Amino acid sequence: MAPQSNTPPGQMAVPSLPPRAAQPAAESKKDKREQAKAERKAEYERKRAARKAEYESKKAARASRKDAGTAPAPAASAGTTAPTAGADRSAAQGVPAPAPERSGAKGPDARFDVPRPGGRLPSNGRSTHVALRATLLITTCVFALGSCGVTGLVIGRSSVSVKPAALAGEDLDRYRLTDFPVQSAAVFAEEYASLCMTYAPENTDKRREALARYTSLGVDRDCGWNGKGKQQVKQASWDGTVEELPEYGKNGRYLNIQVTFAGGRTTTLSVPVYVKDLAGASGLRVVGNVGEMPLPIRDTAPALEKREEVIDQELSAQLRDQVLAGYFKAWAASDTTALTRFTTPDATTAAVSGLAGALTAPVVQEVQALAPEGTETGKKATYTQGQAVPARVTVVWGGGGGEDAKAEVALKRSYRVTVVNTAQGWFIKDIRGGVMDPTGGRADTPTAASPTATPASGASAPSAPSGSASPGLPAAPKPAASQPAP
Repeated sequence: MAPQSNTPPGQMAVPSLPPRAAQPAAESKKDKREQAKAERKAEYERKRAARKAEYESKKAARASRKDAGTAPAPAASAGTTAPTAGADRSAAQGVPAPAPERSGAKGPDARFDVPRPGGRLPSNGRSTHVALRATLLITTCVFALGSCGVTGLVIGRSSVSVKPAALAGEDLDRYRLTDFPVQSAAVFAEEYASLCMTYAPENTDKRREALARYTSLGVDRDCGWNGKGKQQVKQASWDGTVEELPEYGKNGRYLNIQVTFAGGRTTTLSVPVYVKDLAGASGLRVVGNVGEMPLPIRDTAPALEKREEVIDQELSAQLRDQVLAGYFKAWAASDTTALTRFTTPDATTAAVSGLAGALTAPVVQEVQALAPEGTETGKKATYTQGQAVPARVTVVWGGGGGEDAKAEVALKRSYRVTVVNTAQGWFIKDIRGGVMDPTGGRADTPTAASPTATPASGASAPSAPSGSASPGLPAAPKPAASQPAP
């Protein structure tokens, strides 16, 4: 152990310390910002120099390929020279040199320029991209303009009013076509004729007011009535006759209205009607006084052309007893269940609907089934399966008493029935009302053979000879001097 010194502690020598390392001064925030800015600027310059070197190398390579033409060897050496120079400059600036481009290379070894993330395409790729965008823009504009043009044409075409083809005057006369609203004017004339021919002293004022709604100013406001007597119209209907009103041209017509009174008398009234608006059938007025005219003269119906018909009596009797008797009973009551036993699956609506009880107690009086053409008289007719045969049927109905239900009324009616031959027998396919009279003859004069004959139901009542009018029947009009008596 070393001997201690006798030097007092206060006088002992202090050992010297090693020199302190130089500490850098604290950097301020401003200096840090300046330093970061300088680093970013240096980085930008390095990238700019690298892009410029790459551009120069590619430019030199393109120039060498252009100069070399089809000779591959010089192009290759030129292509390797330019990038080397660029690589030296890049190395001098601390940027790695780009890879040399192989001029004219094709296939999997060819270089394909791909831009860096955030970069741009090369000059040739950029021009292609611009051309593509321009093409798409032009195509879109062309399609838009085309769509606008087509839409405009459609709208313009639909807004143009197409005028219908007009018919010549002779065609209008031939087919009885006209611009005049005949139906509307006929209804108007029917209403006026009914008011005009109905009168009673106690209803004078009401009748005059009603007539005033139909007539123009100068028309007789009482429609020719002197205020005495009574008359009631049962029905007024247009008979289809139209005559031009010359004073009003195409806007006026004379219309003949057939009027039937409650007492049974029938007459014809000629009514002049004016229509202001032909298209809308509005502005109708009776523009003159009416005239009473005779009923249309009935003429002779010509006899039907004679044709040889063979009636199959055997089939007629079979249909009357086995088919039609039960069918008409079910048809009268509209019994759909029973009707299916007599009708074909494709029977018409009329054949399977019926009269719903309007007539009852049918009795099939006569059946005439027509044999097929070529069947000789007296020979047995033959029918194939599925063949349709027409038949004329006469039925006498009961229950036609109208309001008097207790009256025993018998009504004879005629029908045209079509029956079909099937493997199970004869079935009904269709039924229609009415049968033609093959003899013809005058419609308004009884024949000498049957002076007491009565008109068929639904036909117009015959007129009595002139000078011998009977109750309920008008006297037959005398023919005009210029027209021979029928």
